[in-house]
Amino acid sequence: MQAMTENPTSRQDPAVRPAVSRAERTPPLSEFRELFVAEFSWVCRTLRRLGVRQNDLEDAAQQVFVSVHEKFESYDRARPVRPWLAAFAYRVASNQNRLARHRREVLDEVLPDSPDEIDPEKALDEKQIRDRVLKALDHVELERRAVLVMHDIDAFTAAEIAEALGIPLNTVYSRLRVARQELRAALARDQQKGVIA
Repeated sequence: MQAMTENPTSRQDPAVRPAVSRAERTPPLSEFRELFVAEFSWVCRTLRRLGVRQNDLEDAAQQVFVSVHEKFESYDRARPVRPWLAAFAYRVASNQNRLARHRREVLDEVLPDSPDEIDPEKALDEKQIRDRVLKALDHVELERRAVLVMHDIDAFTAAEIAEALGIPLNTVYSRLRVARQELRAALARDQQKGVIA
């Protein structure tokens, strides 16, 4: 009796099921466009924190969003989007850093959250602090740096980081501990050299 009420397609061989066209699986372009507009600046800041050169930021961010678009249909909308985006940014930054190991540049200003700077002195102080932290982050190996940026700057949970990067939770905690030590050591070295006042 149950076999008669069962949906026949639920037991059908996957090879026999009707094919779903890519257009039916792909989310509307407007949804992707909204994500792009809302998160482009954040992705640029994240890439910069992961060591991508200022001059390469826009190209790297474009690469992130090309990859995001390719995988957009697999994104679980019940989860926060930024940890998911951070995983793409990490992979692009890793590729950029491999290609640009021999290049160095003076740190430029990171894209601001707001285009309006109300207090120029405060803005200058904040820029100097950002530059100091970015310079010190250059001394943290990228795998650990990604965890540090995601946890301490972007306030992702360890579980979100583990899922986004596809690593065990204990690895997140281990990388975070070592990254903090490396960052503190780099800041202390710069302080001793007089680079940081």
